[in-house]
This record gives sequence, structure tokens and C-alpha cells, in this order.
Amino acid sequence: MRLVVKQRTIPEWKRQEVEELSRLMSEYPVIAVADITGVPTSLIQRIKKRLREQLGDDIEIRVAKNNLFRIAAEKAGLKGLDQLDPHLTGQRLFIFTRINPFRLYSILSRTKIPVPARAGMVVEREIIIPAGDTGFQPGPILSAFGKLRIPTRVQGGTIWIAKNTKVAKPGDVISSDLAAMLQRLGIYPMEMGIDIMLALDNGVLIPADKLKIDIEEYTRMIGEAHARALAVGAEAAVPEPEVLKRSIALAYNRMINVAAEAGVLDPSIADKVIARAVQKAYALVAALGDKAKDLGIEAPLPVAAAPAAPAQPAEEEKKEEEAEEEEEEEKKELSEEELASGLGALFG
Repeated sequence: MRLVVKQRTIPEWKRQEVEELSRLMSEYPVIAVADITGVPTSLIQRIKKRLREQLGDDIEIRVAKNNLFRIAAEKAGLKGLDQLDPHLTGQRLFIFTRINPFRLYSILSRTKIPVPARAGMVVEREIIIPAGDTGFQPGPILSAFGKLRIPTRVQGGTIWIAKNTKVAKPGDVISSDLAAMLQRLGIYPMEMGIDIMLALDNGVLIPADKLKIDIEEYTRMIGEAHARALAVGAEAAVPEPEVLKRSIALAYNRMINVAAEAGVLDPSIADKVIARAVQKAYALVAALGDKAKDLGIEAPLPVAAAPAAPAQPAEEEKKEEEAEEEEEEEKKELSEEELASGLGALFG
């Protein structure tokens, strides 16, 4: 008895597919994988055309059997195949590209194609049927409009929708009657695209939730990083025009602080030094609290905190103003002497 071993014949198209996939893996550093379960072939072709127009030779899109992809990956020595292999199930679309995977995800998330509504679809945004002539002849279709509570009228031998009518809101499930009506009216309220599951970038696997970038958050982070870089540059006095402006301002403010602490009365900064001294004096009075009043020291109240004076007759106001002017003159003479002694005590 002879044992006959039959050799398995591999179809030529499979050999060519493996060779082509292997070439693409060697040529493109980024491979993205998308789930296309339930996605119409016509929609995939339209998206492929858009991406080719936008990205040119930097992208190749292939629908391939998972087993052929594995064989091609082993032949090409694809890095990260062990991480990618568990995801090679179901209907998969493979995107080979030279562009950044984060940019690819952003482009695909914006590349959506209007599609007819189908029964069972969940509404993402409200659907409104606009008022106007439908072009339909009166007949059984009128009952279909009535069932969906779409107001109509017959005018000029055709059915008109009387007013803009909302037939679905976000979260609603489209019924078979509504889906049929929307298709008859030529209204495509849904959008569909290719959703990336993951990307393999030079052997590094990046899941979809990491590919999605919050633009506003990254803008805030970049702005914060820029501000911190300027602060560090100002401290180090990096010789860049924008940085040096901040370095000079920082050095000037520090010079003022040092001068104020040392009591340097240079004409160019005397007002700032005295203001700093007065500020310290007020702070000291505030720290003393009730003891300051016992010592006869009282800091002036802010203008906003001063109580409003009650209304008085004109003659009494004039007398009080004259009395206040005399008292102010006396205080002025005393305050000049006190200021001289106070500054001497404060600055040594």
C-alpha cells in the first residue's frame, strides 16, 4: 500500500497579496488597524479616494485577510507583531502610512461620509425634515407621512410638507418607517467613517484612546511650557531678544528691592524706596494691633474704608474745613520732623 502525500496548492493571488503586504510593511513605518464590520464597501472606497487626494503617496489602504497579514508580517520581520496579533480578528482594514499616527487619527475622525439612515441606528443629532415640495403624487404615501406625524398638504398636484418637522432627537433609535421615509426624501442624516482601533509606529503599539488628542488641553500645556521656559531663560539671562527683555525687567525689580532693603536714596528710585518704607511702617502698625493705639500710633484708613460724613449745613461745613486746615498745618510740621527721625531709625 502506497501512502500518497498531496501537496497543498497555494493560489497565486494569495502569494501576490503576501508579497504586496510585506512590501508595504517594509516601506511604511506606521500601520493602523481599523474595524470595518458593517461598513459598506462603497463607503470604504470613497474614504480611500479622499485620503489619497489629501495625502498622496504617504498612505496606502488595504483590506486583507488576517492570516495573510500575519504571514506577510513574519516575512517582513515586523516589529511589534506579538502585540498586534491578538487584535487580528474579525474584519480588519490596514492603513500603511508615513504620517504621524496622531495626525492620521485626527484626519480620519474628520473624514465622514453621509449615509442613508437604517432601522436600528442611534441618532447622534436631531433630524429635521424641511418644509417644501416633495415631488410625490398624492396616494398611499400620505398615510406614511401621517404615521410619522409629518404635517402635509396637497398643492399643485404634489405633496408638500407644511413646516419644518423634527422627527428624531439625539439618542432616538430610527424605526424602519422613518428610515424608509428619509431615503425616499433623499435625506442622509447619518455619517460614517473609518475608526482606528490602534496604530503600530516603528514597533510601538498605540491604542485608539491614546491617539485621540485634546487640542485645547495640549494648547494649554504648550502655553504653560512656553511661560516656564521664558521664566527659566530670564533667570539664566539667555541671550535671546524676548528673554532679555524679561531678564532686564527682573534684574531691575530685584535692584529696587535690594535698594529698598538697604535704604539707598538715589534720586531715580527714591520714591520707590520711600514707598517701600511706608509700606513696612503700615505693616508694623498693623502687627502691633491694639498696642499701637496705646502708643498713640495709628495707620491711616484706606480711602474706600473711610466712613461717609453725614450731610451738614454749608456754614458748619465751612467752619469745620477751616479747623481741619489749621490742624493739618500743625500735623504737617510735626510729620516732617517725625519722618526724618523715623527714616533714620528705619534705615539706621
